[in-house]
Amino acid sequence: MPLMMSEEGFENDESDYHTLPRVRVNHRHRGLGWFLLGGWKLLCSSCCDWLSRTCCRKKVVNARTVWLGYPEKCEEKYPKNAIKNQKYNVFTFIPGVLYQQFKFFLNLYFLVVACSQFVPSLKVGYLYTYWAPLGFVLAVTIMREAVDEVRRCRRDKEMNSQLYSKLTVRGKCQVKSCDIQVGDLIIVEKNQRVPADMVFLKTTEKTGACFIRTDQLDGETDWKLKVAVACTQRLPALGDLFSIKAYVHAEKPQLDIHSFEGKFTREDSDPSVHESLCIDNTLWASTVVASGTVIGVVIYTGKETRSVLNTSHANNKVGQLDLELNRLTKALFVAQLVLSFVMVALQGFVGPWFRNLFRFVVLFSNIIPISLRVNLDLGKSAYGWMIMKDENIPGTVVRTSTIPEELGRLVYLLTDKTGTLTQNEMIFKRLHLGTVSYGTDTMDEIQSHISQSYAQVSSSSSSSAPGSKPQSSAPKVRKSASTRIHEAVKAIALCHNVTPVYESSTAASGETENTEADQDFSDDNRNYQASSPDEVALVRWTESVGLTLVNRDLTTMQLRTPAGQILTFNILQIFPFTSESKRMGIIVREETTGDITFYMKGADVVMGSIVQYNDWLEEECGNMAREGLRTLVVARKSLTEEQYQDFENRYNQAKLSMHDRALKVAAVVESLEREMELLCLTGVEDQLQAEVRPTLELLRNAGIKIWMLTGDKLETATCIAKSSHLVSRSQDIHVFKQVTNRGEAHLELNAFRRKHDCALVISGDALEVCLRRSVCRCSPTQKAQIVKLLKQQTAIRTCAIGDGGNDVSMIQAADCGIGIEGKEGKQASLAADFSITQFRHIGRLLMVHGRNSYKRSAALGQFVMHRGLIISTMQAVFSSIFYFVPVPLYQGFLMVGYATIYTMFPVFSLVLDHDVKPETALLYPELYKDLTKGRSLSFKTFLIWVLISIYQGGILMYGALLLFESEFVHVVAISFTALILTELLMVALTVRTWHWLMVVGEFLSLGCYVASLAFLNEYFDLAFITTPAFLWKVSVITLVSCLPLYIIKYLKRKFSPPSYSKLTT
Repeated sequence: MPLMMSEEGFENDESDYHTLPRVRVNHRHRGLGWFLLGGWKLLCSSCCDWLSRTCCRKKVVNARTVWLGYPEKCEEKYPKNAIKNQKYNVFTFIPGVLYQQFKFFLNLYFLVVACSQFVPSLKVGYLYTYWAPLGFVLAVTIMREAVDEVRRCRRDKEMNSQLYSKLTVRGKCQVKSCDIQVGDLIIVEKNQRVPADMVFLKTTEKTGACFIRTDQLDGETDWKLKVAVACTQRLPALGDLFSIKAYVHAEKPQLDIHSFEGKFTREDSDPSVHESLCIDNTLWASTVVASGTVIGVVIYTGKETRSVLNTSHANNKVGQLDLELNRLTKALFVAQLVLSFVMVALQGFVGPWFRNLFRFVVLFSNIIPISLRVNLDLGKSAYGWMIMKDENIPGTVVRTSTIPEELGRLVYLLTDKTGTLTQNEMIFKRLHLGTVSYGTDTMDEIQSHISQSYAQVSSSSSSSAPGSKPQSSAPKVRKSASTRIHEAVKAIALCHNVTPVYESSTAASGETENTEADQDFSDDNRNYQASSPDEVALVRWTESVGLTLVNRDLTTMQLRTPAGQILTFNILQIFPFTSESKRMGIIVREETTGDITFYMKGADVVMGSIVQYNDWLEEECGNMAREGLRTLVVARKSLTEEQYQDFENRYNQAKLSMHDRALKVAAVVESLEREMELLCLTGVEDQLQAEVRPTLELLRNAGIKIWMLTGDKLETATCIAKSSHLVSRSQDIHVFKQVTNRGEAHLELNAFRRKHDCALVISGDALEVCLRRSVCRCSPTQKAQIVKLLKQQTAIRTCAIGDGGNDVSMIQAADCGIGIEGKEGKQASLAADFSITQFRHIGRLLMVHGRNSYKRSAALGQFVMHRGLIISTMQAVFSSIFYFVPVPLYQGFLMVGYATIYTMFPVFSLVLDHDVKPETALLYPELYKDLTKGRSLSFKTFLIWVLISIYQGGILMYGALLLFESEFVHVVAISFTALILTELLMVALTVRTWHWLMVVGEFLSLGCYVASLAFLNEYFDLAFITTPAFLWKVSVITLVSCLPLYIIKYLKRKFSPPSYSKLTT
């Protein structure tokens, strides 16, 4: 919103100027005392403010004047037309990756502890004990980021190196996409990507128009018709673009991809030619030319193009489980500091107690084990591999391996409609004429009526069917069924914006000329293109019953009858569909008879007041809507030549108005929309994706709140919500009324709150009032803003799923983004964290893999912390008994081996554990609700593990001290062996479902430890560990540390079993 300032704000009082010298004098008298008493803060803040204003100053963009073919005439410098998706460059890569790692407390803590070992007075062990794990983690992270960055760099380089033909005074030359400038005249061939935002000047198509594909811009698969500037299209040759003196005045860069305001001016003609430019005259970057060859003048480049402005940069996503573990490690660090301080205090603060305090901090550093990050990162990679290898969800790709646990914590699912819930394939299902209804099984009757009707027309040498021309003298004569069917089908075949496209097998160089010259109307080569798949479905249906659209340009339309006769209609006016009007109309003149007819179709909510009185329309619309069909009401009105001329004059006058043009044009059109003859009601079905209904029901039962975000009209959204079971049949629907201020919005919300079990349907305009932010339909960033708002207001996990380029911002903004590879390209799937091939796969992805990933990581994280806590407890007991001396209990390889080969395999095997079978998780989705509460990893479960660690660590250390005989080395041997056995038994206690690899891991770790005893002469007395005394002492200590926990677990499962255990028995 622009900053509004009154003129008074710029007026200065003279007294202000008189105070300036006085202020400067005061500044001169400020000395050292002022600086020390707080002046330094003021100076620092002033310097920081100046630096931030200088470095972060945003360039102000304005409207621009672009001369055709003369970039050097541009008044200012515009951004380079280069695509850049890289996160780092050569200089920022290492600092950037290190910052991303060490901004988390866990990694920063490990770095400080490792660096402290370079100080001799603080050193408590070997350097490799601390630096090897940290170096391994950093090396893996840097390599992974480097691979991703190289891939992004290659993709960018490929896009920026694409060659285009540039038109210059000397002729054509090749130019790279990244070297294109504002003002260049660029030639784009068929099936070539538009490299920058351009104004459409000329095309090889004789109609002066071309089709473009916008699926990577707005997510819509239907082709869009673009019209060249009339003044430049009339030029005979391309070189003539340099023989004229012309420029384009374009608005400043905007987010809105559906609107544009500009003006084309040719100065060298008398008088000067001024032509208004709108969205139909533009070619946005990232769209693809679908027909002919086009020439355009570049008006926006690089980051000022519509596609870049509507693309949000991907953030480094951090999972909820990682944040929770980060909080727990902070709590452990505080506990570590407190424990170290207690040790020093009990020591009596003697000697260099600060040094001793830090040595204790390093000794107890195992409380926060660095192996936590290693195990979790490896676990995440394992989860991703399991997801991609799941045969039940083929084609699934994990693109972000750091957040698989998020799949098990989702509460909100925001889904696109077209192409995600539906297949974006419309099928004509129902035609209702008031007294008779035709379905898919009775379409042959309509075909028979159409054939008979046009046979009569041919025999009477007339181009209009009997009764098709309304008789003003006898308006109430009841028409026959054949006549009504004929009129309805004819209206449907004419009232649309569909264009037939013919694919020619000839060479590309002459395909346009051949297609237009030959007028090859063969059905095999024809394909229909329109901005709405509904219209294509209607035209395909008229073709199936005998009336075929064979040709269309900007001024004419041709239909072929069942007998092969070509009917030509002149297009006089077109009134396109808008979300405000909810209807579209067309005025045509039949060439043979000269009859002028105004056809209109639209939603029943607006057409009900336009058509003549009837008693069946509202009821039948309700019936079709309950079947999940998209309804359209079709009507017509015959005009005399005088009526049309009067309308045309008023219409053209309204279009020239510079003030309230839209309102005046609408008022003129509405003068025609009165007492129109109701012809028929159509029902079209958008086929749902496979198994959408059971999948949505599964997600609802799992407690996931589903929001469907769509740019479709309200009625269509409601129909799809019902047909897909997003809203149950018995559930009421509350349509949020149009509101203009916050007060009305509160009243409407209160009305909604009073309803029980009711679904809410809200339009973008109403949502904008409620949220005080732009969520209007015009911008693809709408969905991303809703996701961000949900995250801010609820602080719970959100998931976004879509399949088009317009869903990318939403997918990147959500905590977990899922992309579907579909008809709308791969842009969404490539930008997503997880890519699937069908919507139904999301059920297994969340219920099975999301559950397992979260549960496994929660158990793995807590067990690794338990492994560090238990050895830290033993260190604390050891130090307290031996006069609080900061000396390590275990050194060197024992510490490294404890965290790696001795316990790593069985602990990591927890990534194979699961509490319920996949079939059970899908059969009882209610189990998913417990996951969203985060009970698997909480302060309560963490505290339980802390108590277990303190108990077991105390038993192991005190037991070893009580049972050792003569030498201290026996204490190390007994306690360490009992510690290894305790960890292996605790893994067995934690496992809920055994896997053969778990058993292998247990015995492999035990075998590695037993085998290594022969090489640990430095730490163990080999003669002692082979005696029976050693064996029974280790066995007793291990039994005392583990047996009570096994008993407690058995009693808990007996008297307070978890919810899932009742389903598995």
